[in-house]
Amino acid sequence: MSGKVSFQILTYGVVCLAILLLPIVVDDAFLLNKYSRYLVSGMLAIALSLSWGYAGILNLGQATTFGLGSYCMAMYLKLKTVPIHTGSDGLPDFMVWNNVTELPWIWVPFHSTAFALAAGILVPALFAALLGWFMFGGRVTGVYAAIITLAVMVVVNLIIIDQQSYTGGFNGLTDLAQFELFGFEFDAYSASTYYLVAIGLTISLFLSLAVTRSKTGLILQAVRDQEERVRFFGYDVALYKTFVFAFSAAIAGFAGMFYTIVMEFASPTFLGVPLSLSIVIWVAVGGRQSLLGAMLGALLVTGVQGALSESETFLETWTLIMGALFVLIVLFLPKGLAGAFSALIDRLAPASRAPISQAVENSPKAEAHIGGAA
Repeated sequence: MSGKVSFQILTYGVVCLAILLLPIVVDDAFLLNKYSRYLVSGMLAIALSLSWGYAGILNLGQATTFGLGSYCMAMYLKLKTVPIHTGSDGLPDFMVWNNVTELPWIWVPFHSTAFALAAGILVPALFAALLGWFMFGGRVTGVYAAIITLAVMVVVNLIIIDQQSYTGGFNGLTDLAQFELFGFEFDAYSASTYYLVAIGLTISLFLSLAVTRSKTGLILQAVRDQEERVRFFGYDVALYKTFVFAFSAAIAGFAGMFYTIVMEFASPTFLGVPLSLSIVIWVAVGGRQSLLGAMLGALLVTGVQGALSESETFLETWTLIMGALFVLIVLFLPKGLAGAFSALIDRLAPASRAPISQAVENSPKAEAHIGGAA
């Protein structure tokens, strides 16, 4: 393992450890719940950074898979609601109000905890894999892929709103039971739930890092920079792009499940355009070619947004301030905060880094790897 990789892993570990230790200094239930929501935003940023920053796929519909994961968890928790809040034979209350007499077949498997947890990850991943197969198999790239993902998200959102008898419609799924695992109940405002989300964020971050550091990750970056050249070398570009698209969706679905646990409801707004565009902003601010940068960008933007929106001074102007900050960052820091930090390190230690990079580029091992890839 090279020194650079070791330093990267150490940095990721220190940041995650700091996040995990936060409840030691914060003993406010409301703040822990709010910080849990910020951590979910960080997971979403990691998901988009994978597809956009490392494979060049701008997914403007990232909220689609996030919402699917959220609804999978909400369906499970809705069926766990105490009987007084459900209709006859255990039907969810909104189904009773809409004259549904029997639990729909699609809801039945969500009585199982294992099925619900698996569905929250696999349903978004399979949905994205199917969409990716159509798009990338047809060599749809660039802005056209972005528009398709946005259009699909709008369609899914409209379907969920339209099928009120089965999804709760505009109201979404509310009045949910608290998540319970191995006999332990996770109160949305407890430190245990914060730890649960923080561990989920850590797992997502290191799994994504493992993908980017693998051979698959190197090929994805090559696809991002020179797609036709990678195809000329014999690689199935569509397969690699579909994989990262689905993996990114799995992380987004994972985040969606946590968001339902923290917010205690699921809503069509989780599959809305505003959220998807917000994710793009978070990643752009943090740096789309850095998983940690994207995550910290999400935490920074959502934290500042929360602070400004709750302040009486900036109650009317906080959206303008956020917009101005985003424009300034895009203009003066096109690679985001992570890119600016990397440039600063290069400027402070150019002499020590140059020989290392030259040695790697000129090493027989590197030449053999490139030759093998060709």
